[in-house]
Amino acid sequence: MATTFELSKSSDGQFRFTLKGDNGETVLTSELYQTKASAENGIASVKTNAGNDARYERLVAANGKPYFNLKAANGQVIGSSRLYEVETSREAVIASTQLHAAQAEVKDLT
Repeated sequence: MATTFELSKSSDGQFRFTLKGDNGETVLTSELYQTKASAENGIASVKTNAGNDARYERLVAANGKPYFNLKAANGQVIGSSRLYEVETSREAVIASTQLHAAQAEVKDLT
């Protein structure tokens, strides 16, 4: 299974995307967008920025679990990861995202 983006529509008519890793697990989830075009621009931004390690904001949640945000050049968060048990897992997912996100196909589920 290859790394893919899934573009979907929420129950209230807004759009979001998820980046799924080679194992099918969700790597990154976007915010909600008013239009499909805006969500598609978000995917393009992930593809552009994912290879740049400086775009990853490495954080720790209140419960002590690590996660990350991927940011655009302007500092805006493009997407957020799930929570990981340990930092090494987070770092492994970041490394995989850096390698594979730019070539990921988009599955339009809208």
